[in-house]
Amino acid sequence: MKDKKRAMGRGLGAILSAESKATVNSATDEGADKFVGNIVQVSIDDIYANTSQPRTYFDEKALNDLAQSIKNLGIIQPITLRKDGSKFEIISGERRFRASKIAGLETIPAYIRLVNDQELLEMALVENIQREDLDAIEIALTYQRLLEEIGMTQENLSQRVGKERSTITNSIRLLRLNPDVQNAIRSGEISAGHGRAIISLDDPQKQEELFAKIVKNNLSVRQAEEESNRLKNPDNSPKREKAAVPNHIKKAEKNLADILDVKVEIKAAANGKKGKIVLDFKNEEELENILSHFR
Repeated sequence: MKDKKRAMGRGLGAILSAESKATVNSATDEGADKFVGNIVQVSIDDIYANTSQPRTYFDEKALNDLAQSIKNLGIIQPITLRKDGSKFEIISGERRFRASKIAGLETIPAYIRLVNDQELLEMALVENIQREDLDAIEIALTYQRLLEEIGMTQENLSQRVGKERSTITNSIRLLRLNPDVQNAIRSGEISAGHGRAIISLDDPQKQEELFAKIVKNNLSVRQAEEESNRLKNPDNSPKREKAAVPNHIKKAEKNLADILDVKVEIKAAANGKKGKIVLDFKNEEELENILSHFR
């Protein structure tokens, strides 16, 4: 049965010949059409990990579970490789590659891409961001790398990955959290929502206090947000509670805060016909960020 499954696996695509491994390296080379758009079987020994791989953590149990699935069902989704001479560098699918090695496979089905290193990194990052099993910190790191290493603007990135700019901004803000909080998010001890409640506090000491309370008391995200507000406004006087902010004003404040990445307060007259918008910034960098949206 085991040999039969391996034979079925090889049926997914042709085994690369020694000649094609050595001579086809560019889309203009003879025989390149055998790679483009086709699935081929590549020897596990000829594959190496992408040194720019965004994913840095691979859960051992999850890998072993996937390896067992591969033993039973084979590779359902081929990995994507970049041809590098006679070797192949992983663009996407390192988790499947690792699990295949554990499962004892000799070859693995793959799509072959003939691209330059810049395109390789961008494809790996954009493909990675679409995954559903990434933790919030990995996603934030990937957004940051697309902005810094690829040189994308937030607008370009928003269009490329199909996410709102405010979603990307809020994600990257998580990287301001201290390493203990980031690790707690990565391990699943707390959620990204908890992280956003923590980062809304400017004082690092208050951030640590809220983090400790979340973990100790198993606070929900809503409870964490309420505690964050209490820490920001310890003097909850009746006067503060009397003036209820209309929902449309709250929504406008949140939308502006997400876009500008600063605290926003909208003060409107009782008749709603006039008012003012207050933008809080702590330093010149935040002021410059605000101004950049109006140029």
